[in-house]
Amino acid sequence: MTLPRFYPIFDSADWLARMLPLGVRFTQLRIKDRPLDDVRAEIRRGNALAQAHGADLVVNDYWQIAIDEGAGWVHLGQEDLDDADIPAIRRAGLRLGLSTHNEAELDRALSFAPDYIALGPVYPTILKQMKWAPQGLDRVADWKRRVGDIPLCAIGGLSVERAPGVLAAGADMVSVVTDITLNPDPEARVAQWLKVTA
Repeated sequence: MTLPRFYPIFDSADWLARMLPLGVRFTQLRIKDRPLDDVRAEIRRGNALAQAHGADLVVNDYWQIAIDEGAGWVHLGQEDLDDADIPAIRRAGLRLGLSTHNEAELDRALSFAPDYIALGPVYPTILKQMKWAPQGLDRVADWKRRVGDIPLCAIGGLSVERAPGVLAAGADMVSVVTDITLNPDPEARVAQWLKVTA
């Protein structure tokens, strides 16, 4: 499977409304700490926006809502795997992305035959507190050797300037949050990302 190399993550459908028209074709909606009704409404709107722009939307965590709303993808962290009904996700036709941070998590993720594997944080990140040290480019290369044909997504502390090195190390996709959302001109930054990952 070939996926777009640029994989931005946003926390609201409002961001998708701004960024999908620029040419983003693979994106994640990651919503935290909001009532379930709000989450469902955001996923429903995000899914409609993605379909309108010919893009794929990945729903973070909320696999049941992703199934209910007809999303094409779900992304799960290691903790989410404990509670997720993977057979139900697969029966619904959803594709699956999984987070990994160490050897044991990679082995566990591979046992689910995911459609991509994420490795992070590659660099120090300000998005959230991490109990893992930055992985570095050598780990990216090692993970790619181990996952083979499964697309490898690098995440954590990425920037336009760091993207070429991460892709050269073996990542198939680069995922980014704050480099866009905290940028004074997010649209211009996305244009730079699309250029560097073309």
